[in-house]
Amino acid sequence: MIRRHLILAALALAVAPAHAQDPPALADLLGSRPLVVFADTPDDARFVQQMRWLDADPDELADRRVVVLVDTDPAANGPLRQRLRPRGFGLVLIDVDGQVARRQPLATTVRELTNLIDRTPSRRRETGSLRP
Repeated sequence: MIRRHLILAALALAVAPAHAQDPPALADLLGSRPLVVFADTPDDARFVQQMRWLDADPDELADRRVVVLVDTDPAANGPLRQRLRPRGFGLVLIDVDGQVARRQPLATTVRELTNLIDRTPSRRRETGSLRP
C-alpha cells in the first residue's frame, strides 16, 4: 500500500496545481485523497465552474484531506494523464489507498464530493462510523 502511495505521489509531483505556486510536496500527498481535475483548456466552462465550487468551500475538503491537482494541458501528456486517461473535462478522486474512488465527467459540488468521500470505507474507518 505504501508503494502505491509513493507511485501516486511521484506522478502527482509532475503536475503543479493551477492555483498554487509550487507543486505539492511528497509529504503533502501521503495519506491524502488527491482530486485530479482535468480539462483541455483552462477556459473550459466546466473547469471554471469546478474551480469556483472547490474554492468556495475549501475547509470541507481539507477536513477530508483532499489535495486538488489540476491538469489543463493535454498536449503535455503528463504522468497523470497517461495513468488516468481522461477525455476532455473530468474529475478523478483517488482514495488514501491509491485506488480510484470515482470518475466524474461533470463539474461536481463540494457537498457531492464530501458525501462520496464520507461513504468510502477508509473515511468510515477514520471517523469510526458504523454506518454501512
